[in-house]
Amino acid sequence: MILLSAITIIIAILIVLFLIFVYNQLTKSRILLKEAWSGIGTFLQQRNDVIPSLVEIVKGYVEHENKTLVEVTKWRNKSAMATSPAEQSEASAGLNKALLDFYQVSEQYPELKANENFMHLQNELTEIEVKLNNSRRYYNGTVREYNQQRAVFPQNIIASLFNFLPEEFFEEEESAKIAPKINF
Repeated sequence: MILLSAITIIIAILIVLFLIFVYNQLTKSRILLKEAWSGIGTFLQQRNDVIPSLVEIVKGYVEHENKTLVEVTKWRNKSAMATSPAEQSEASAGLNKALLDFYQVSEQYPELKANENFMHLQNELTEIEVKLNNSRRYYNGTVREYNQQRAVFPQNIIASLFNFLPEEFFEEEESAKIAPKINF
């Protein structure tokens, strides 16, 4: 009787320790995921800070190209207001297209392309885009790891008990997969 009680207590302790271990692993993964999303947010903020300066420089040269400037500003604002990976993906795709149009317009103005501030901001924006793409890949990797952890048995049971929900990947819009047409 005492032996059976001791075995039952040991099994109960092992189950509780296992639950604690899995819960802690899922919690660590969720924290890492939030940190990865924060990294994307940092670079998005940097990009959103650079774009208005770039637009202001171009405004001085390109009075009649207002539609392009309005589009860049609209998508920049949507990017700043996005709160989920899905919203951010949509805003990012729109902003990328608007920036492509923006650069096509700037190609038509040789004196603008020679402007030192414009060149500096354009290079800074390019560097930020590279960092942003790296952050998105890192985020998607952490989403994959987290979703895998919460999907396998027996973690899936514990994940559902403690409301560890699946996370969304950062995905580009379908239009981002189509190469843009560039006319010279």
